[in-house]
Amino acid sequence: DLGLREDVLAGIKSYGFKHPTDIQAELIPVALAGKDVIGQAKTGTGKTAAFTLPILHNADPDIKGQALILAPTRELANQITESFRTYGRKLNLTCTAVYGGVGAVPQIKAMGRGVDILVATPGRLLDHLGQGNIRLDQVEIFVLDEADQMLDMGFIVPIRKVVAALGPERQTLFFSATMPKDIRRLAGELLDNPREV
Repeated sequence: DLGLREDVLAGIKSYGFKHPTDIQAELIPVALAGKDVIGQAKTGTGKTAAFTLPILHNADPDIKGQALILAPTRELANQITESFRTYGRKLNLTCTAVYGGVGAVPQIKAMGRGVDILVATPGRLLDHLGQGNIRLDQVEIFVLDEADQMLDMGFIVPIRKVVAALGPERQTLFFSATMPKDIRRLAGELLDNPREV
């Protein structure tokens, strides 16, 4: 009923899901329509699938670097990457996680081969950008996950640097469990006439 393509639905079915959560039912159609979104949701509400499924639905295997998901921790980056691989198992797409605390060489090799969907923490992504290992100007969908946690961890300046490397024509999906003033201000900078879910 949400309008997802059959090969994406096949990935969902193989995972055993039958019905969307509230945030998935509300957010997926808005994201599929190409609109910017502010999603406010706690952990465990199905938020990750709410953005991975529309990205997979709209993905073009001929365009590298079309989606970037920024996450605060490597644990969350790995979890998001696993979701893309699970739901997208019927699709010919590559998804790579890039984060600190591990060697950079395998990440550089993966990006050198070309990645469709990149999941990254801000610090390591900026390192790769600074070294010329990746370009972000082809990103069509940008997801900022756990924005409040990002700000608590002091990532506001790195986030702005990453956003400055993106092209102007993009869809932005912005997620935060809470919406204090500084989060609203950041959302105002990044999003264009967003829908709130």
